[in-house]
Amino acid sequence: VQLQAFRGGLVQPGGSLRLSCAASGRTFSRHALGWFRQAPGKEREFVAAISRYASSTYYADSVEGRFTISRDNAKNTVYLQMNSLKAEDTAVYYCAAAARGGIYSRHYEYDYWGQGTQVTVSA
Repeated sequence: VQLQAFRGGLVQPGGSLRLSCAASGRTFSRHALGWFRQAPGKEREFVAAISRYASSTYYADSVEGRFTISRDNAKNTVYLQMNSLKAEDTAVYYCAAAARGGIYSRHYEYDYWGQGTQVTVSA
């Protein structure tokens, strides 16, 4: 599975942004998916995860209620809708896929990674 994230950018505090991540291959629906982020000087951290058929989602406490993860298996795409953005959300955001179903929050549970897209929240 090859992943490529899109639609990062610059947004003001309180604004919204929707990230997309497109995957190649015909096995997209077999994979649990997740989003992670890494701010300068910090370790990569979990943001959100979604199960194979979107029956389950899981969020980091820092984004719960503001971010929504979703997926469209027909389009081989996973999304991250980010609302009420804060300066501390500034980071490079990565999409990831696990080689199996389930739902995961640890980076080592994921097998495939996109290249990352920059999100900057600033006035």
